Amino acid sequence: MFQFIQQQTELVDVLQQMDQCSTYGLDTEFIKVDTLWPKLGVCQVNVNGNVYLLDGVSLDLSEFWKKIFLAQQNIFHACGEDIDLIYHYADEQNLLNVFDTQVGLSFLGHGLQVSYQGALKLCLEIDIEKDQTRSDWLARPLSPQQLCYAANDVLYLMQLANHIKDQLKQKGLYEYVLEDCSSLTKEIISETPTPLLYTDVGNYRHSRRQLMQLQNLSEWREEVVRATNQPRSFILRNSTMIDLVEKNPRNSFQLSQVKDIRPNVVREYGKIILDLLKDLPVEGHWPAKIAKPFKITSKETLNKMDALIAKAIEQTSIPKEVLLRRNG
Repeated sequence: MFQFIQQQTELVDVLQQMDQCSTYGLDTEFIKVDTLWPKLGVCQVNVNGNVYLLDGVSLDLSEFWKKIFLAQQNIFHACGEDIDLIYHYADEQNLLNVFDTQVGLSFLGHGLQVSYQGALKLCLEIDIEKDQTRSDWLARPLSPQQLCYAANDVLYLMQLANHIKDQLKQKGLYEYVLEDCSSLTKEIISETPTPLLYTDVGNYRHSRRQLMQLQNLSEWREEVVRATNQPRSFILRNSTMIDLVEKNPRNSFQLSQVKDIRPNVVREYGKIILDLLKDLPVEGHWPAKIAKPFKITSKETLNKMDALIAKAIEQTSIPKEVLLRRNG
């Protein structure tokens, strides 16, 4: 049913098998609890119906990642976190040869977030268990239950993809899905530039001074989490940063009263945080106010928009929720 690959010599055989095929089914199992970047436990790959579980703990997968980027097509279900991990480990960020079965199902009118388990039941009448979702994928040895769970995630993936592709092609939607999947892989790597990180936290209610403080805090937080590989919330939550600029603490005691701030952060970084709140450049260098969100209240305008959406649906057969997501 599957082969668990833990030795580099075994991986060479898998890579040779991949040379005989141009389309792969892929999934990953990882841990991302106390780190900024995911830690790979297992990478599952379906090559011509053969399922291989690649040990992310013991193997050097650099040659494997190269094969993925050179493939004609890579099949995923709900690819966002998988591609984020691949980008991190491969140190490359242009995986455009992707078909996501979840995206395909959304174009067929089954909603935006059909699970893999639900997709198999819907399309192939196959039932699989999903009881290992929160497993420790870095622990060794992995249990037989974990290995079977991991294998199931790609065992039927190619069959599922072919079923969905056939339906999409019948409706003339396949090319739209490929375009959407390509856009998704680009969105995964689109990061807010460091000087503008404060715009992900602040809003139109904040003063220019508060936005300057948020800019200081957000740039500093980003520097810390990347240097220490910690989640951003382990240093300062966004809500904590907002509370900081609204309460503007002047000393360690006041700082310790800020919403959800961790005691270890106060001890280790307290002085730095207070200085970031206090030591601001001259006002001419403060960010501009954030514009208030635009809200359409005109019934006539809303009716015109609804008419345009209805026309687009009629012309393309793309479900409304997909069109709104793409343009939202």
